[in-house]
Amino acid sequence: MTDGGFRVTRLYHPSHHVTDLREAEAWFERVFGRPSRPMAEMMRGAPVSEGYPTDYSTFTPINDVLFDTIDPKRYVLQGVQRYASVDKPHLKGFGWYVDGIADAYRALKGLGIGMVGQLDEVAEGDDPPTAPNSPMPIFFTVPEDAGLRYEFLPQIPFPLDHRLAPDWELPPVSEDDPLGIERCSHHTVLTDRVDRALRVVVDGLGGTVFHTGRNEVLGAQSTYVHLADAVFEYAVPDDGTPAHADWATGAPADTYHSITWKVADLDRVARHLDAQGVGIRTRTSDTLVTDAATGLGIPWGFTTRLTAGDPREG
Repeated sequence: MTDGGFRVTRLYHPSHHVTDLREAEAWFERVFGRPSRPMAEMMRGAPVSEGYPTDYSTFTPINDVLFDTIDPKRYVLQGVQRYASVDKPHLKGFGWYVDGIADAYRALKGLGIGMVGQLDEVAEGDDPPTAPNSPMPIFFTVPEDAGLRYEFLPQIPFPLDHRLAPDWELPPVSEDDPLGIERCSHHTVLTDRVDRALRVVVDGLGGTVFHTGRNEVLGAQSTYVHLADAVFEYAVPDDGTPAHADWATGAPADTYHSITWKVADLDRVARHLDAQGVGIRTRTSDTLVTDAATGLGIPWGFTTRLTAGDPREG
C-alpha cells in the first residue's frame, strides 16, 4: 500500500482505436499468432445495464498484457458516442486496477488533477464516480492535467483477462509463438511535459523513476517509470523524428505512441514480420521498430534487452 492507503495492482489494458474490429482481430491472429475475444463474450449471462453496448471492443491476450481494441463508432452510451471516430488506427490510452480505489481518487484529487466519470461528468466530492447504473467505482483523468486519459477501476472479476486466473504466471516463450515474445518491455508515451506525467504516475500513484537517458532508436530523451507490473517510458522526441510527428498531432496533450516487447530472438521476429508484410522502420543490434503504416497504426518495438535498471530484470 502507498501512504495514501491504496495500491496499484496491475496495468488494466492498453486501448487501441481502430476503424474495423474484424480487420484488427485478423491482424493479431496473423502477425502475433494470438486470437482475440469479443467483449460480448464477457457479457453472456451477466447483468448488463440497459443500452450498454457489447460489440465495440475485443481483447487480445499477449503474455503479460491484455490488449483492448475499440471501434469508437460503436461505443455509444446513453445515446452519445463517447470517443471520437478515427480515420486510421492509433493507440489511445491505458489504465490500472487499483486496490483502495477511493483513496487513489482522493490522492489524485489532492494533487489538483481533474477527473471524470464514464459519461464524462466532472468528478466532484470525496468519493469517485461509479459506472452508469452500477456501484462500481470507475474514473478517468483529464488530459489537460494528466497528459492522457488514464483509467482507474478496482480489480473486478473479468473473464477475458487471462492474468486474473489464480494460478497465472508469466509463461515461458512458446515454440508456437511466431514472435518469440517473453514479456512487455515498456509502453512509450510522447510528451514535452514530463513533470505533468510524473505528477500522476509517481507523486499520485507511487511509481518509481529508475532510469533516464537517451533513446537513440526513438530519437528522444526518456524517463522510465516502474509502476505495478509494467514500465512506462515518457519520451521527449527530437524534432524531425517520426515520434515527434506522431506527438505533434495530439499536442499539447501527450500521445500513447508504442509498445515494446522483450523477445528471445530478433532475427526470428524480423523473418516473421517480413513474411507477414509488416515493414521494419529501424533496426539495431538489439532492437527493431516496425513501420506503423503496416503495423495496424502502431510502431511496435521488439528488443532483446530490458531498459537498464528495470526492477523486473531477474
